[in-house]
Amino acid sequence: MSSAGEGLSRPLPEQVRSHVVELAAQILGAMPAAAVPSPLRGIAKFDPRKRARLGSAPIAAQLENDKEFREVVAEALAAEWPDLVASLAEGVAPPAAEPSLVAAAAYLTRPPGWADMVEAARDDLERSAAAAEGSAMEQTVTRLREQLAAQKTAAKEEGERLREQLKGARSEISDLRRRLHDARERARAAEARAAGAEEEAREAMAAAASAGSAGESELRRLRERLADAERQLETTRRAAREGRSLEDAKVRMLLDALQDAAAGLRRELALPSGIHRPADSVLSVAPGGQGAQAVPARALADDDPALFDQLLALPQIHVIVDGYNVTKTGYGTLTLADQRARLLTGLGGLYAQTRVELTCVFDGAELNGPVPVSAPRGVRVMFSSPGQIADDLIRQLVRAEPVGRAVAVVSSDREVAESVRRMGARPVPSVLLLRRLGRT
Repeated sequence: MSSAGEGLSRPLPEQVRSHVVELAAQILGAMPAAAVPSPLRGIAKFDPRKRARLGSAPIAAQLENDKEFREVVAEALAAEWPDLVASLAEGVAPPAAEPSLVAAAAYLTRPPGWADMVEAARDDLERSAAAAEGSAMEQTVTRLREQLAAQKTAAKEEGERLREQLKGARSEISDLRRRLHDARERARAAEARAAGAEEEAREAMAAAASAGSAGESELRRLRERLADAERQLETTRRAAREGRSLEDAKVRMLLDALQDAAAGLRRELALPSGIHRPADSVLSVAPGGQGAQAVPARALADDDPALFDQLLALPQIHVIVDGYNVTKTGYGTLTLADQRARLLTGLGGLYAQTRVELTCVFDGAELNGPVPVSAPRGVRVMFSSPGQIADDLIRQLVRAEPVGRAVAVVSSDREVAESVRRMGARPVPSVLLLRRLGRT
């Protein structure tokens, strides 16, 4: 279908190239997989609508370089446009055929003189494009002329409107000038009235000055009378103060005597200046007793239930409770939080009955931080510091009390009991406190 030696001096026109690629893309999808050229096998799998658009360049190159593929496409074109292909084979281009289609068919089938046919189609397409461009330019010129005419009309209307506005502005300026003249006349009249009022004001000021002179004389007279009255009042006050000074001196002397006596008594007894309990001075993590020999046993053993009641009856006794020793003796199956809550509740009831000083000590050596505890009224709750056990804190509390005060330590720990007994406190087994709380 082609002649040797023929070829194109320029690339295919874009419209012709599009026809050729679209036809080849359609044929590519219908070809058996084995017959598809290897460079186009990936493109053959594309969607038909994307094949020509995405594979345009590879398809065009394959048509140019692969004669067999081009002839397959040419055969499909001949089957679709047999009359067109036959006419081109005879060297005649149908006059009614579209130039781009004629050029595409000539490029694919390659009849004699096919290159001239492509060039002729290129000339026809260029003339059509030039004609279309000229028509578009004419349309653009026409549109611009219409826009120019519309703008001229709008400018004329705007000029008329501005002239009307200028006429109205001139009339308004004339009216404003008349108003300005009237305002100036009124201002001159007002100035005249102001001058008259100023003259009247000067006369009134002169009269007021005369009256003020008389008023000042009366004011001086009144001030003299007020000064006399103030002097008489001061004399009266001085006499009243002198009358009270003797009684005040007597009371002050009595107060000074009482104060000196109290200060001497405080120095003699070496009393502190404020109310401070010894246990409050002991450091602990959170929210301190009487020597053991000082607390009478009344011939009762340490495990006698009546012992704890006798101790509670002593005046100003300080009861120190080894918290976890008591709770693990009485209810060790509960959690530590529940143990603390149950013991503190019982101690709160005991304080309400006896009003004795109660201090409950818990071991805080292994705690990561302060434990939230709701201490009942009258019960001091303390945790030992990190690195310190509750036994040491209990000994500190006993050591802090003055010699001679009754101190009882509730703990079944033998080492604690022996150490506090040597320090002068009375040890009490935990079971006695648990029995007493059971009766609370």
